Amino acid sequence: MRPAFLIAGKDLRQRLRDRSAIVIGVVAPLVIAAVMSLAFGTTTTFHFTLGVVNADHGPIAAQLERILHEPGLRNIVTTRPVADEASAAADVKARRVQAAVVIPAGFSASLSAAKPESILTFTSVNNTLAGSVTTSIVSSFTAQLNADRLSLATAVSSGAPADRVAALEQAAAKLTVPVQLAQRPAGSRELKPVSYYSPAMGIFFLLFVISFTARSFFVDRGQGMIERMRAAPIQPLEILAGKALSAFVFGVASLGVVAVVTTAVFGAYWGSPVAVAAVCMALVISVVCLTALVIGLARSQRQAEGIASAVVFGLALLGGNFVFVSAEPDLLRRLALLTPNGWALRAFTDLSTRGGGLHTALVPVAAILAFSAVVGMAAAGLSRRAVTA
Repeated sequence: MRPAFLIAGKDLRQRLRDRSAIVIGVVAPLVIAAVMSLAFGTTTTFHFTLGVVNADHGPIAAQLERILHEPGLRNIVTTRPVADEASAAADVKARRVQAAVVIPAGFSASLSAAKPESILTFTSVNNTLAGSVTTSIVSSFTAQLNADRLSLATAVSSGAPADRVAALEQAAAKLTVPVQLAQRPAGSRELKPVSYYSPAMGIFFLLFVISFTARSFFVDRGQGMIERMRAAPIQPLEILAGKALSAFVFGVASLGVVAVVTTAVFGAYWGSPVAVAAVCMALVISVVCLTALVIGLARSQRQAEGIASAVVFGLALLGGNFVFVSAEPDLLRRLALLTPNGWALRAFTDLSTRGGGLHTALVPVAAILAFSAVVGMAAAGLSRRAVTA
């Protein structure tokens, strides 16, 4: 296999002299990962200003304001008093506040009537997250009020004495909804954006190895280098092995550098080094097999570049390299499991959040290798014919 090593060495030297390969293989994934992490990282430190119109000044309105100042909300919401409903709407529109709550006059007293007053919320399409949080807080508060009113109405309809109504109202005000959402740690780490987009961008730009290697093959064939290699004589299998080896080494080096730099500089956590190495190796093998398939399918350099581009961007879109897979529709989440990069991102996400060693990545690695085997068998005859053509 000495000729294969010589061919691989020649290709790697050419790639190192080609600055665009270094930029795409190392620099670009680092820069894009940093930019996307900064863009999406604000969701982990979300905070907004909420305008509050308290036209009621009754005990129920005071209770809502106390809720908005509870320690659990203090890091998310900062309240700002607003004069009236019109001012609240104007402040939201002018983005002086991201959302607003209006407690109408007579709200506390109206809760004993058949049709109580309603709390109004103002939200903006420019800050949907603030609107969702505000709506959730108000909905939870009104659910508690309705539960209190229901318990009081049930007591009165069951024959509670009239002189006990006031005491029952005070007791109802102290009730809480029996079934509530409680957040508890489950032993998992929080998935930071940088820990997702670092491997996602590293994988995305790794896929460009398909284009580089296929183009290199057809350039060599166009310049007659493949014919000279065969006249040496060098077997077609050795030529293909040399091309595959150069792609494998460059791919492993690219992912390795991205992993080390993003961990040391940006604070990304990829997971256990042994498991990460296994996933990276399996992923690079799949890229080598895809490269062989592109070489076998194409008949010219231009065709190879077109097919490679379709493969790269198709896999990136389906596999979740640009958006969190969990945020995609169910159909796309299922299709992601047909791609090696989709399985790799699932492995890196599990390793980053759940931890564990090689056993955590065992299923994704097996799936990637199965994909590689299918593609490799399809590419075997096609790529060999490309060398002998």
